Amino acid sequence: MCVTAVESRPAGVIGTSQSPSHRPFGARVKAFVALTKPRIIELLLITTVPVMFLAEQGVPNLKLVLLTCVGGYLSAGGANALNMYIDRDIDALMDRTSQRPLVTGMVSPVECLVFGITLAIVSTLLFGFTVNWLSAWLSLGALLFYVVVYTMILKRRTSQNIVWGGIAGCLPVLIGWSAVTNSMSWAPIILFGVMFFWTPPHYWPLSMKVKEDYARVGVPMLPVIASNKVVARQIVIYSWVMVALSLLLTPLGYTGWFYTAVAVAAGGMWLWEAHGLQNRAKAEVTGGKLKEMRLFHWSITYVSVLFLAIAVDPFLR
Repeated sequence: MCVTAVESRPAGVIGTSQSPSHRPFGARVKAFVALTKPRIIELLLITTVPVMFLAEQGVPNLKLVLLTCVGGYLSAGGANALNMYIDRDIDALMDRTSQRPLVTGMVSPVECLVFGITLAIVSTLLFGFTVNWLSAWLSLGALLFYVVVYTMILKRRTSQNIVWGGIAGCLPVLIGWSAVTNSMSWAPIILFGVMFFWTPPHYWPLSMKVKEDYARVGVPMLPVIASNKVVARQIVIYSWVMVALSLLLTPLGYTGWFYTAVAVAAGGMWLWEAHGLQNRAKAEVTGGKLKEMRLFHWSITYVSVLFLAIAVDPFLR
């Protein structure tokens, strides 16, 4: 996720009238790739592959890893494309989304809709016939939850949108485990919980930064309808639960000393940043001095480090 520059055209104008001569092939390819939101998918794969190592307690079948990654990319990419199709009206009004392909007209709404549905079908069949059908249904469930429950139902109606909508982003840990074992266990369920409680304190700091964008289009993200103090308090609560859940894997026998050490250190750093944000919010610090994006950036580092430790830990036990 990143804040993008604002185009010079008037806000709210969706540029769908570009002629073919103004839509060169290379730019069109980049636009369709952009519909999948590759940077977000990178994060999803970071939580999928290490769980496969944990499930295997070693190196999983590399062909299986590749197929799971391709299927996961196509599924998440389809969900993201359909999200852009549904949100194209508000994307045209928000600064940070003003360069998305549907807003600029590089891709038409019909093309985006067909593209998203095609990726959804292909990814489900790929998972089903090359990995297993449990993973296929979990993948399809994540896609439908993100598109229907989050984008269509929750996003514009409740400040709890990212809390419950974030469930879609938690499912890759279940998919990674099921791809290897074709079953479920407490380990992926615990990691599902970690990601569930990670998502709001990951996204709310970004929402604090761009809350004027969300307010302009009537999307009730928590920072839009609540004070910074309230948001920061919620971030701290979710953070403590997240860190506590991350430490359950070892007493249940799924991980060893290496993962535990990393989880304690990374979790401690997270809590330091979360409480720092809360202290600044309590002091009514605003603007750049609030430093809310410090926690947002650390949240990405945290989940990367934690899941890397999950992948490495089986080799050190």
